[in-house]
Amino acid sequence: MSQMLQVSVPLFIVYLALTGNVEPSNLVIGALIAVGVSLLRPKMDLPLINPKRLPQFLWAGIRYIFIVAGDVIRGGISTARIVLDPKLPINPGIIAIPSGTRSELGTALSAHSISLSPGEMVVAIDDDGVMYTHCLNVDGSERMIANAQSLRKNLLSRMFE
Repeated sequence: MSQMLQVSVPLFIVYLALTGNVEPSNLVIGALIAVGVSLLRPKMDLPLINPKRLPQFLWAGIRYIFIVAGDVIRGGISTARIVLDPKLPINPGIIAIPSGTRSELGTALSAHSISLSPGEMVVAIDDDGVMYTHCLNVDGSERMIANAQSLRKNLLSRMFE
């Protein structure tokens, strides 16, 4: 029941934010849609958010969003430089990055964050949580991605573990 609420309540809030309509009929429709979607979704082992840890969860989530945004901007600039100056030496390849998180959700979020960054894409994740990532420049990316992954792992563990 609590996992259903953990999915239904945010869906209901997003529905209301998108429609901008708080008439009683719209509230009922929004609640029905939110509950219906939460009942139809596959049963996942979602970590429950402890109310005592909510401030820590929110703070880590906000920091995580800004860090990912910074990674996307830096990756975009780096990729644009490579595209605009074809004489820049690149060394494309695949590197292995351990996710370092105990939860599948943490590994998935970490892989998604890496793939959002231009010039990098997670192509596979093994059973141990190692993410195989394609980079445009393996030489410079390996150390930078390892540092960024360490920071992401720290924030994700604060959020979900």
